[in-house]
Amino acid sequence: MRPNSLNLLYEDKHLLVCVKPSGTATQSRSVKHPDMESLLKNHIAKNCSSTPSSGKPYLAVIHRLDQPVQGIMVFAKTPFAAGELSKELQSGGFGKYYRALVCGAPPHPAGTLEHYIQKESAANTSRICQKEAAGAKYACLTYQTVPEEERYFPLFPDEQQGSAFTELDIHLQTGRHHQIRVQLAGIGCPIAGDTKYNPALAPASGYQELKLCSYRLSFTHPKTKKAMQFTLI
Repeated sequence: MRPNSLNLLYEDKHLLVCVKPSGTATQSRSVKHPDMESLLKNHIAKNCSSTPSSGKPYLAVIHRLDQPVQGIMVFAKTPFAAGELSKELQSGGFGKYYRALVCGAPPHPAGTLEHYIQKESAANTSRICQKEAAGAKYACLTYQTVPEEERYFPLFPDEQQGSAFTELDIHLQTGRHHQIRVQLAGIGCPIAGDTKYNPALAPASGYQELKLCSYRLSFTHPKTKKAMQFTLI
């Protein structure tokens, strides 16, 4: 994505839906690298007919995607929309669907993964832990194998040729830190390109594109109460 380009799927006076590219942070403290929050605020400032009394456009981050993850996100443009969307997210009203290209194949073509996950803030990682561990949070997702003719990701680059890869369609039931990456690695199917959770990829191997995409998002419009759904497939 060019620094000032945006892939907008929908926008009205209450919210904005866009596609976050891989490598762009949702939020960042660095002024050197544009993030989605700053890019969208600039977009609103340039295109909004009325300017808030503060002189700065309002934009609320409702949910996040890891920096290397691409996919669909919704942002709120008013405090009312932010409150309604946040309540819906917390109550499990969002439909969050992902595609992941994983190394190997899960033991079953479809299933449910349930774990407890503990965040390790110092290393910005998470790990599977016991229910009794300090800070443990329940994590759940369902998955099913995607037929080759319906894949989202193209064949993986030649440098990893010889390894078997499987594409999974994932429905995220909870939203934990690095949840999909941690749970899939935990069953021996780390996501292709994931240098953080794939022990086969040494840090010295350099940048790898993480093969994980939030391809479908559904929620209820905070004002009209209309069912909203957006998809990349």
